[in-house]
Amino acid sequence: MAAPSEDVSCEDFTEFQEILRVMRTIDDRIVHELNTTLPTVSFAGKIDAGQTCKQLYESLQTAHTSRDKAIKRCIAQTSTAVNILQGERLKDSDNLTLIKLLRKEQSKLKFLKSELNVEEVVNDRSRKVFNERCRLHYKPPKME
Repeated sequence: MAAPSEDVSCEDFTEFQEILRVMRTIDDRIVHELNTTLPTVSFAGKIDAGQTCKQLYESLQTAHTSRDKAIKRCIAQTSTAVNILQGERLKDSDNLTLIKLLRKEQSKLKFLKSELNVEEVVNDRSRKVFNERCRLHYKPPKME
């Protein structure tokens, strides 16, 4: 489901996006998960909906935290690389290879920052669906 954020490579943005896509599987399938695990009125006594909702909530939180850490770690790593390259460019402003590498890293940083916005949208959607279906069965702890 969710890969540990430490294992996510920040070097290749396309690979990073693919890993995030896989890590977002729980969010993509939340409606299906709720439909298959939460009981209808006729089966309400056979399944503990509160426990099911609690487990799903904890899984969502773990996935959201893992992705957030991975994205922020890659942003920090890429920002450091950009700063180093900018320092080198100040010393050698005519080096075209250096300039191309700097632009590549700056673009990657911009894309990584945009992933934070995507993550916010994905998380909000999942929370909304979760709350619609589980609000009667489980109350998540308040966020600080």
